[in-house]
Amino acid sequence: MNIHDFDAIRPILPEELSAAIEELFADPQFCAIVPTLMKGIPLEALKAKALQCKDNLEFQKVFFYPLVQQLMSQCSTGWSFDASAIAPTERSKAYTFISNHRDIVLDSALLDILLIDHGFENTIEIAIGDNLLIYPWIRTLVRINKSFIVQRSVGMREMLLSSKRMSQYMHFAIAERKEGIWIAQREGRAKDSNDRTQESILKMMAMGGEGTPLESIKALHLVPLTISYEYDPCDFLKAKEFQQKRDDANFKKSRQDDLINMQTGIFGQKGRVVYRLSAPVNTWIDEYAALPKNEFYKAVAQRIDLNIHRGYEIFANNYVALDMLNGTTEHSSHYTEEEKSHFVAYLSQRIAMVDLADKDEAFLRERLLTMYANPLINHLNVLAAK
Repeated sequence: MNIHDFDAIRPILPEELSAAIEELFADPQFCAIVPTLMKGIPLEALKAKALQCKDNLEFQKVFFYPLVQQLMSQCSTGWSFDASAIAPTERSKAYTFISNHRDIVLDSALLDILLIDHGFENTIEIAIGDNLLIYPWIRTLVRINKSFIVQRSVGMREMLLSSKRMSQYMHFAIAERKEGIWIAQREGRAKDSNDRTQESILKMMAMGGEGTPLESIKALHLVPLTISYEYDPCDFLKAKEFQQKRDDANFKKSRQDDLINMQTGIFGQKGRVVYRLSAPVNTWIDEYAALPKNEFYKAVAQRIDLNIHRGYEIFANNYVALDMLNGTTEHSSHYTEEEKSHFVAYLSQRIAMVDLADKDEAFLRERLLTMYANPLINHLNVLAAK
């Protein structure tokens, strides 16, 4: 296979970069948004600077790196990366980072700059659903930012072919292009933060490789990644969606809803953000070599979950949420009264932001508490299992 077998889904190549930049700066909508992000720099100067970039990585370092740093400095109280599970001497390799999913845009964008800061030789290619490519300029921009497209807007008959092609591309990117990958452990975000790896994601990954499912998964060099947010900027939108789905079994988010979620996730306050790697899957996956195929996928998914759950950074509000949910003070040694009062006030503010005519405040509060309690519940279960 060659790169052009994947033209429908692959990122923009270095030799296509100039044409893609010309296309971006010819889009009136893109040109209207850029000055709000890159204040004080004329569009022509930005375009000239972009056209000087020789490849996607340089474009990321020149534009996305400072932009994400600026966003995070405004919207968080600090971010950190525990990459100790991968030795510095092993950071030149191409890995597939499989993570829980907190934010539509920033999960992978922040990983890019953290990899650069921690001695990894390259950033990652990013799996992104075509449902998020709302405007042509978004599609072009994410492909410049090394994204490949997950085709979700196809019929059931085409879905199998689409999944196989994506799997083949992932194997091609790792083996031939030496490009790392980021992919979420499930389709879409876990709205209640009860993070679980879908076995179907692992099955998709194995489809495009060589040999047994074990051999195919090993070829992708999976590394579990845990993403922890002190505050989820989209928590009130997720709670709102829970009520909408409860009240209307046929409710589906609109494209405008997706856009609002993207904007809120990028610009909303996050508190502290922690990324933490676990040991590569290849260090333990051979333990499951003798299992039948379906049991193999189930066991590997559960082991990835165990690693992700162990890696959570637990904040005071997680303990407060679990105690409030259970009506106890079991974890009160992990937070102060001031921290509890702050979180209770925060919950009230978030519920007030839900714009539903028939707002069910008790239900919304329970959903918000569950979102913040679930990472702790899963973390404690891992510790207890030890």
